[in-house]
Amino acid sequence: MGDPARKAALYDAFARTGKALSSGKRLELLDLLAQGERTVDALAKTAGLNLTTASAHLQTLKQSGLVATRREGVRIHYRLAGDDVAALYALLRQVAQSHQAGVEPARTAYLGTDEAEEVDRQELLARAQAGRVVVLDVRPAEEYAAGHIPGAISIPIGELADRLAELPDDAEVVAYCRGAYCVLAHDAVRLLNARGRRAVRLSDGMLEWRLADLPVDGGAAA
Repeated sequence: MGDPARKAALYDAFARTGKALSSGKRLELLDLLAQGERTVDALAKTAGLNLTTASAHLQTLKQSGLVATRREGVRIHYRLAGDDVAALYALLRQVAQSHQAGVEPARTAYLGTDEAEEVDRQELLARAQAGRVVVLDVRPAEEYAAGHIPGAISIPIGELADRLAELPDDAEVVAYCRGAYCVLAHDAVRLLNARGRRAVRLSDGMLEWRLADLPVDGGAAA
């Protein structure tokens, strides 16, 4: 029948992964790392954490095997330990959305209630291949450089209002950002529509694009 103590040790080992995921800020750090490798400083700044707190959260994630590191001089770079970690994070969000009543009100409060059109990944590919849209990446430039949808142009959301002239007047824009729960593309579409531009939003984002094993380009921001 097996040794109960050894069985308990096995389930406790599983539980360590669950415990590492039991912090909203650690999930936010995983969300950022799903976009690409980051230094501790960059993660702390983007997540709104002081360096000590960010380091502690990252150590918890590392000890559970969810992230890995490399050293470059005095700087430590963090990355997800594997694509399966990104898939686990995406599945956790999906399960929470499906089974936890509090997720939908929180999602709506954060992302807004606009009724702007959205397109899925296959529709975006079809429109892009037909030359019917401009694909706009509104994530920070370093995330674009770490990997982006082929043919997308980079205008970070904070610069979009001042760089509208870089977008063709007569083109429909499809904006995307980190993933299904990222507010940046929502904000971009609201801004573009308010300025009289035709814009829609990708229904999810770069996390889901990568997990679907669709093509990804790298390189410096345009």
